[in-house]
Amino acid sequence: MKKSINDTSTRKKEHIQLCLTDKVGFHSKTNGFEKYDFIHDALTEVDISKLSFQTKLFSKKIKYPFLISCMTGGTEEAENINQRLAVIAEELKIPIGVGSQRQALENQDNHYSYKVIRKTAKSVPVLGNIGAAQLVQSKNLTDILSLIDMLEADAFVVHLNPLQELLQPEGEPNFVGLLKKIEKLILKSKVPVIVKEVGSGISKDTAKRLLDIGVNGIDVAGAGGTSWAGVEIIRSKSDKDFWDWGLPTSYCLKEIYPLKKKYKFTLVGSGGINSANDLALAFAFGADLVASARIILQTLMKNGDDAVTKLIINWFEYLKKIMFLTGSENLTELKNGKIIKKEELF
Repeated sequence: MKKSINDTSTRKKEHIQLCLTDKVGFHSKTNGFEKYDFIHDALTEVDISKLSFQTKLFSKKIKYPFLISCMTGGTEEAENINQRLAVIAEELKIPIGVGSQRQALENQDNHYSYKVIRKTAKSVPVLGNIGAAQLVQSKNLTDILSLIDMLEADAFVVHLNPLQELLQPEGEPNFVGLLKKIEKLILKSKVPVIVKEVGSGISKDTAKRLLDIGVNGIDVAGAGGTSWAGVEIIRSKSDKDFWDWGLPTSYCLKEIYPLKKKYKFTLVGSGGINSANDLALAFAFGADLVASARIILQTLMKNGDDAVTKLIINWFEYLKKIMFLTGSENLTELKNGKIIKKEELF
């Protein structure tokens, strides 16, 4: 029997297939990083051989502050993808997130597609994930908290996707009471709660409202990478309105980073991080952690596991060179006035 369009697993399979193509990028909007350049330091005294990115995230040591971002789960194909990504995360000692655990709320058919991540990546931070609509619908949050236990998660992500829910054929664009539900989740959760967008960005005002209720992390997930509006427009064969909706990643980081003077939180830079230079600029704009999804998935499926490992290592080797050339002994120094708008150079 043909599965209905309301079947969550079917929808997730469609999402994976579309994200393996280059059809779902933004059309006219970018992450904004191309408008900036690094300021060269001809008197650098940085010993590049001593640069290290080792740090702690959610009480666990990581070698690189790079997150294999929330991607998938809830299908047989997702189980294979998640297991392979988890092997890479464990090898590189980097955190990894799972895609929305909504399917796990609906039935137990593919629970292992999520659990395989913790089973494989035993020593690194693992991030659970649920959508805002599912959080709003939860009556007492017991079902949501069970997702954390199921995954043995070190942190839990609530993803905000109003645009996607608005355009998705089977979408649920009802977020009434969302902020209060996030606050309740923070109070009940045993692990840190992170809030992320899915490609439209988070403004300074939104970030402040979230931090005021105790959110532990903000993942800006700005415009410039995957357009989830585009994904749903392709699926529904509808008009292309709102394909390029959203705040660029560079803008979100620039606006939110100053909030760290008042609030203690982890700032994650994601949304169109598709090159080593994007990664370096995201850190320069204030990110504590940088994340990528689609380029990782595409590299995995087209070129294999080793290619993903090589890509991430090469990005951080490039970052070392940027730090050497800007006179930055560490990532904190890289955030201190090391970039300039290209228009100011001429």
